[in-house]
Amino acid sequence: MTEYVIIGDGISGSSAAETLREEDPDSDITVITDEGEPLYNRILIKEHAKGKLPEAPISIHDEDWYDERDIDLSLNTHVTTIDPDEKIVHIHEDENISYDKLLIATGGTPTQLPVQNSDAEGVHHFWTFQDARAIKESAESADDAVVVGAGLLGIDFAAVCGAQGVSGKYLMRGDRWWRYALSADGAEIMHNGMRDVGVEPVFDSGVDHFETDDDGQVTAAVDPSGERYECDFAGVAIGLTFNTEFLYETGLEMDNGIVVDEYMETNLEDVYAAGDITRFYDVLLGDQAQNGSWGSAKEQGRVAATNMAADEQEEEFQWVSSYSITHFDFPFLSFGHPTLGDEHAERRYSDTEWRRVAFKDGKIVGGVLIGDLSPQSTFKQLMREQRKVADQAEILLEQSVDIDKLAPAQEQ
Repeated sequence: MTEYVIIGDGISGSSAAETLREEDPDSDITVITDEGEPLYNRILIKEHAKGKLPEAPISIHDEDWYDERDIDLSLNTHVTTIDPDEKIVHIHEDENISYDKLLIATGGTPTQLPVQNSDAEGVHHFWTFQDARAIKESAESADDAVVVGAGLLGIDFAAVCGAQGVSGKYLMRGDRWWRYALSADGAEIMHNGMRDVGVEPVFDSGVDHFETDDDGQVTAAVDPSGERYECDFAGVAIGLTFNTEFLYETGLEMDNGIVVDEYMETNLEDVYAAGDITRFYDVLLGDQAQNGSWGSAKEQGRVAATNMAADEQEEEFQWVSSYSITHFDFPFLSFGHPTLGDEHAERRYSDTEWRRVAFKDGKIVGGVLIGDLSPQSTFKQLMREQRKVADQAEILLEQSVDIDKLAPAQEQ
């Protein structure tokens, strides 16, 4: 009987456990997580913090789900290290769990701002269900808030402020939101969306330190120029620190995450990784890449498990990810790797409609759609086909994209 151990019960770990049970019905499967509750929908926790959704729909699996599949779930369990030679996982209670094949799906922990009082009461990060509960509680009684972090997670804090009637200041280091993927035109649509819900973008700013009261509660953020922004709570989303501290002595190859091949296997025999934590080989990009989307993590878990259960590697991870935002009166979607292009084509169609496509070596590698999301399936198809279309960008920017207008792939 094969013994599988999965460290992490996010969507990638849970997807892997479900796949392993299907592929290897007689195996022994153990899932270890340091969280106190089973899998929940990380996408929906922001809706709970906004006060739009109760807790029940956010939970995906209860403990019975694991029992019904004969999967051993170990909650509140911290892994201290692994021994890849002896194939043993060491946990904090001085216990050992042996494995034949191991999947690491531990994700990350929100990075804390390296400034004074960044750990004060009322300074929140947005990653776990517990975080969402605490943010909701703070927002319900707040008048003013500060948001830090001009990316996809930071904008969730802005949306919470808008939904809870909190006046917000969104402090950004650069001159626009998500400046690595959006030009000024596209970003301005997002800035106006924030303003419409009562959150004011503040550019070329940031946090030098937080001020607190005598009880240790945050009362203000002070930017590097000395500008002071009063707040009843602060939301910080400046990225993830990957949970790899227990792996440092293992010989595992890491490069801002765990390096895996197209089969999700690491450089250590019988050790795989999936989810946010991976730096995976993207067969469409032809290079190592990272992606934190829910769909990507789920598919990585499934592919890893399929290969773990097989006699030899048989399935490559091939996925075009997407990430959507529905906080405003217009939709927003990014796909692929919009920050990795070496050339771009973009067009603004109205006050709330804009499109940008990123190319690398003539092929689409990602993009951003605001307002009209209908071209996404066409762009994803072209990515999967790896067609060189950068020289036909005008067709891709037409309001309604007609793929039949593109030169056939064999004529390129």
